[in-house]
Order: sequence, then C-alpha cells, then structure tokens
Amino acid sequence: MSLEDAKRQIDHAFTREDLKGPSFENVFAGATSFLRRRYTKDLAGIDIAVTGLPFDQAVTNRPGTRLGPRAIREASQLQPCDAPYGWGFDVLSEFAIADYGDMAFDYAMPSEVPERIRAHVAGILGQGAACIALGGDHSVTLGCLRAHAGKHGPLSVIQFDAHTDTWADDDFARVDHGTFLYKAAKEGTVVPERSVQIGIRTDNPDPLGFHILDAPFVHDNGPAVVAQRVKEIVGDAPCYVTFDIDALDPAFAPGTGTPVWGGLASHQAAAILRGIAGVNMVGGDVVEVSPPFDSAAITAVAGAHVATALLCLWAYARRG
Repeated sequence: MSLEDAKRQIDHAFTREDLKGPSFENVFAGATSFLRRRYTKDLAGIDIAVTGLPFDQAVTNRPGTRLGPRAIREASQLQPCDAPYGWGFDVLSEFAIADYGDMAFDYAMPSEVPERIRAHVAGILGQGAACIALGGDHSVTLGCLRAHAGKHGPLSVIQFDAHTDTWADDDFARVDHGTFLYKAAKEGTVVPERSVQIGIRTDNPDPLGFHILDAPFVHDNGPAVVAQRVKEIVGDAPCYVTFDIDALDPAFAPGTGTPVWGGLASHQAAAILRGIAGVNMVGGDVVEVSPPFDSAAITAVAGAHVATALLCLWAYARRG
C-alpha cells in the first residue's frame, strides 16, 4: 500500500484531501509541512494546529533559531509514514492535525513580538484547535503561555531545559529568552509550586518556587522516577509543556545557542515524555533549534521527534 501511495503522492502539504492518516510521499521530495499535514488557516474540524514562531532576537549567545521551524518541518519528513513509536496509538490517524504555517511579524520591532505571539496563538485556540509551536528562541514561550492562560487560567509548566529561565527581570518591555518564565510567574500566568523543570544544569540563586529535577537527578534516578514525580507535582491541573532542545546533551543536540554538557540523552527525554502521558496538557512548544550550528540535522531531527511526542502527549488524554 505504501509503495503504491508513494508513486502517486506529491506535495501532500497542499494536495491531501483527508485530515487524518499517514503520508507516504517520498522523503526527499515535495513541500515540507510538519509531518506532511495540510497547510491551512481554516481550522474547522482540526484537533491540533502546528505553527512556527521564527523569532531569535532575544538570545544571549548564538543566534539562528529563526530558522528552526523550517528545519524541524524538513526533519519531520522522516516520520509521517509510521505511527510514533511507543505510544500505543497513531496520533496521525486518530486526530486531525494541520500545519498553520508561521507567524508574521516586523523583525525591526522585537518589543512587539510577545503580544503578536499571544494574539497569534489565541487565534488558533479561538478556532477550537490546540496549538503546538515550533521556535524560535525560548522567549516565544511567554506569548504562548499568555494565550493558553487566557483560555485555561493560570497554568502549570513542565519545562525541559538546561537553564531555569527565571533570572530576575522586572522590565516587562525587555524581550529575553532567559527571563520569560520569571515574568510569567510574576504576572500570575503560571503557578510555580505546581510546575517542574527537568534537566537543569546551570545555577540560578532564586528558583521562584519551581520544582527542579536537574540533569544529575535524571541520570541517577531514571526516566520512570522522573515521570512519576512530574505527575505528582502537576496533578490534573492544565499544563503547558515547553521543551528547550538544549535540555539534551550537546552530543544529541549540537545545533543550539547555549549548549551545556551533562544533559539528557534522547532516549531519556523520549521515555519521560511517554511516562507523563495522562497529564492535562493543553499546549506546548519545542524551541532553540539553531540550524547554523547543526551537524547533519541532528538537532532538527530531535526537535521533530519532540514535537511529534507533544502531539501524542496532548492526544493521549483525549482519546475516546
């Protein structure tokens, strides 16, 4: 069946008529939407929309994540012919998923971007779809959090990261990928005491009450213990999952702006994501994939798998 389909399918991002099911289009050909889903701004009948937020003007070190959404989409072409491994169901066949394209913005007005993101994501949520975002640097998550909190109320956060991103910054006009969570906590968008950060391996003197399961904890205790602890912290509260690709060790994700050694292996991240299935995830993102520093698209491939896992994590609690 797949061989015959591969002979006929091309540019599935525009030509596919069905909203569900695999795609057997040749990996090396055609338009590169995320997982070969249909590009559309009309989300009627769509369960989950994937959108790109190609902004990287808030980085402290190496730029390049503005190219992340494009690279993640291209890397995702390796996946749409099979059900995501280990989840026990095929999210591509059971749920209608669309690629909403990227957000437009004025690159010369970076101070306007957080509100642009909030409005962009709120527009997706307002059409009745869930939203998974592809960054961009980690500052893009603030607008996403605000949009989701506008619909669901104050959120729990499950953050995979090498850095806490809670450095003090009371100037809310600044846009900084290292302070977005500080601002989200201070304004009441997120609830630190029911939020958790996984893979941390940089110092921050004030964690603001966020629970931290740092990288050594993951290595010493294993993914199953980590996942159970995450579920205990978050409970059934609406939660947002943000995955900074630098949560992975640079061996698994070299293409990022602020790599830190001693991070998670890709198999650990995959197991934790599967292990927290059942949390009340309302949205999520994968950020900080920087193609200029990415050898053989290693980081983009990891980012595409994370984004697919986020689709599965959202869908898991909504099956049936």
